[in-house]
Amino acid sequence: MSAAGDGSESAGGARPDRAPGSSHDHGEPPFVDEHSREAAAPVWPVWRATLAVVTGSFDGGGAERFARLIGCEQDRRHGEPGAEGSEVVGFRIVRADPPHELRLSGRHRFSRYRLDFVLVDLGGGRSRLGARTFAEFPGPAGRVYRTLVIGSRIHLLVTRRLLAAIARRAERAA
Repeated sequence: MSAAGDGSESAGGARPDRAPGSSHDHGEPPFVDEHSREAAAPVWPVWRATLAVVTGSFDGGGAERFARLIGCEQDRRHGEPGAEGSEVVGFRIVRADPPHELRLSGRHRFSRYRLDFVLVDLGGGRSRLGARTFAEFPGPAGRVYRTLVIGSRIHLLVTRRLLAAIARRAERAA
């Protein structure tokens, strides 16, 4: 559980199977962090809530303008929400394995990144939702961007807010 007592759990350090900052298989970006949250809802409502929150959170004119400004490959929503190959602002859905995993990836001028949502059925009408972030920040501009996003804790706050929104939505639907 996080020190904030908000019901989230995090592991911001290196994963035991990787050295900090090391790339993993297939040229993927290196591991950044992982956060999780339990939801008082079965896994299917959590899956549906994940799709709805991810689609809604990265949508709208402001997000699209920001995506174009930093050169995101995905600067608008495209395709069926939740389907592999579809896009939300900033991300392409590269894997959708309902109700277990939603893998998003993206790229822009300052970073190449991946965000994996992993859902686990805990039984008794409870689920765990995890968010794993992988990213690289090439060059001097990338290092500055990393400081702005990771070093400032904006990424941490946004990730926790996403997980909390997903849990709330799933619990209302359950």
